[in-house]
Amino acid sequence: MTWTDRLRKLRLDVTPLRTSRDFRLLVVAGTVFWFGGMVSYVAIPYQLYRLTHSSFAVGAIGLAELVPLLVFGLYGGALADHVDRRRLLVWTGVAQLALTAVLAANALGDPQIWVIFAVAVLLASAQSLQRPSREALLPRTVAHAELPAANALSSLGMDLGLLAGPAVGGLLVAYVGIAWCFVVDCTGLATATLLYALMRSYPHREDTTPPSLAGIAEGLRYAFRRRDLLGTYLVDIAAMLLAIPVVLFPALVEDVFHRPELLGLLYSAETVGSLVATALSGWTGHVHHHGRAIVLAAAAYGLCIAVAGVMPSIWLVGAAMAGAGAADMISGIFRSTVWNQTIPEGMRGRLAGIEMLSYSLGPLGGQVRAGVTADLWSVRGAITSGGLACVVGVAATAAWLRGFWAYDARTDEYAVAERATRAAAGER
Repeated sequence: MTWTDRLRKLRLDVTPLRTSRDFRLLVVAGTVFWFGGMVSYVAIPYQLYRLTHSSFAVGAIGLAELVPLLVFGLYGGALADHVDRRRLLVWTGVAQLALTAVLAANALGDPQIWVIFAVAVLLASAQSLQRPSREALLPRTVAHAELPAANALSSLGMDLGLLAGPAVGGLLVAYVGIAWCFVVDCTGLATATLLYALMRSYPHREDTTPPSLAGIAEGLRYAFRRRDLLGTYLVDIAAMLLAIPVVLFPALVEDVFHRPELLGLLYSAETVGSLVATALSGWTGHVHHHGRAIVLAAAAYGLCIAVAGVMPSIWLVGAAMAGAGAADMISGIFRSTVWNQTIPEGMRGRLAGIEMLSYSLGPLGGQVRAGVTADLWSVRGAITSGGLACVVGVAATAAWLRGFWAYDARTDEYAVAERATRAAAGER
């Protein structure tokens, strides 16, 4: 094999963008959605701090959003397995647009703290209802073999929004006012909702039942019965719970390096690494042992975090964090591939809701762990020990779930069954 062939395998596979109009709509909608959302992500904490001068008040937003995330994430998944998913995307988009407009109006007048909290709770509810439908719909828009490339492209759009949104939000806050952040977010939500409306309908292949506690419980039992799915959840939770260091970035730049002006470098480093990994993700379509790839990538994430904790320069810390972002993206691509290639159509919504909880609860717990460890020990100690604990935790999880390490997409019974189902339905 020549070097040209090797480089061609690394290149991002854009086949799904060429072959599927609805996938293009989903990716563009997701990109503008994340961009607008991250602009508001900058504005809400800043506005709350200016009104209260309390860091606790800023952190309380996350606590207020936790219950809607838990409740409506699971309910939204069950709902996505019953109703028209495209229609659910549209109406939850309209709800988010209306709620964000309330935030803009509140910022233009005499801002009320209770309005910010109330709208934040309602927004978290609408977002939690929407996300499972989007995740469940993606596999229907592309061929089964194109799913690794589709996952990478979808992640690329999200990363572009995550990278550009905070930068634009910071400029808007500094130069034109907080209200304009919400106006930009409204524009993104309106655009995304219109793009969802332009997609064709994807009716369910089989009879469905209305969402219920029994249906949610059925989804939970299905997820925990399958050791391959359980592995994707537990490896990610272990990595985030034990290693995520984001809450320590302010202390790192202020107390360790005395370079507070470089705080943005740390916040953006992981996203830069993630973008690079996505751009070079063409090779992922040729890998079949997805469980093994997830374990190795998650362990590499922890190792990069551990290295970041001992780096003598903030620039080297940023480089290590970029490596962590790249590893996390590779893990995410393969986790999404396992989900999308093996979960039956009638279960996709509920399992997407469970997936959303798995990658949300780990970081929340990880922030607490990192903060407590730093207070009891040191900032550097908290970062490095967390990274090493991640490597051990991921290895222990893989040893416990031996079948997860051996997973092979070519022979796995659920992947084979899903390919057969799609072929029988006349889908690629």
